[in-house]
Amino acid sequence: MSLCMKGYRVISIDVPQVWNHHEWIHSFEKFLDSMNIHHVHIYGTSLGGFLAQIFAQHRPRRVKSLILSNTFLETHKFAAAMPWSPVVNWTPSFLLKRYLLTGIRDGPHEPFIADSVDFVVCQVETLSRDDLSSRLMLNVNVASVGSLMLPDSFITIMDTNDYSAVPQQLKDQLNERYPGARRAVLKTGGDFPFLSRPDEVNLYLQLHLRRVGVESKPDLVQGFTRNGTAGSSKDQKDGGDSISDSPEDYGHRGSGGSDHDARYRGSESHDSDKPIPTSTMY
Repeated sequence: MSLCMKGYRVISIDVPQVWNHHEWIHSFEKFLDSMNIHHVHIYGTSLGGFLAQIFAQHRPRRVKSLILSNTFLETHKFAAAMPWSPVVNWTPSFLLKRYLLTGIRDGPHEPFIADSVDFVVCQVETLSRDDLSSRLMLNVNVASVGSLMLPDSFITIMDTNDYSAVPQQLKDQLNERYPGARRAVLKTGGDFPFLSRPDEVNLYLQLHLRRVGVESKPDLVQGFTRNGTAGSSKDQKDGGDSISDSPEDYGHRGSGGSDHDARYRGSESHDSDKPIPTSTMY
């Protein structure tokens, strides 16, 4: 969300209560229509990355680029690991939470990774049983990503090199599907690099957006100057904040229809009355 202060329009959303991928596509499309957004650049991790690909497959004209992090192409492996999915709607909330949290690695973590895990655990505790059931059903409904009209050059694959809940085999499948995609590898970051390594993630996001032709509009961002008075973000960048052109690969190899759109919980970190004429990233 801090990219907003650099002149990008960023909207962070929570997936609503939808129960299959067809509902997800229509729900997300209605959400975009309600905000009069025609084209998007989508950043998704894990299930969010899978749903981003599904949307790009079925609504190719709306998705301009993808940034995929610790994600996968198909859900068969998750469905096989959850044979009790037919009764998920009758499963008590505490069992659903326990099942979700078992996917998060136990043991000691680096401080920033530990903080990210604590934050996510707290968020899981706030979810209703229907929210939990919906997320699990989207993760285990058997489906796979088909062919995308989006060129590989408009896709960035951003993975952590330490560990994640997504098996390495599924990550390898993703890399094989998009051989021409750019790679952004974070040495560490765990399952939630956007929380544990926000500066690195934001840097790679900026490089990706520049590469696909999206320039920031800092002059249109309402902010505050160093003395606390109102001003633009340009005042905050006088000290210089340059980013070099993106290399072929980022880093080093090895190193989220019908009435559902009303349930989206979206937050937009942009308070100016002036619109930012750039595509939107999710």
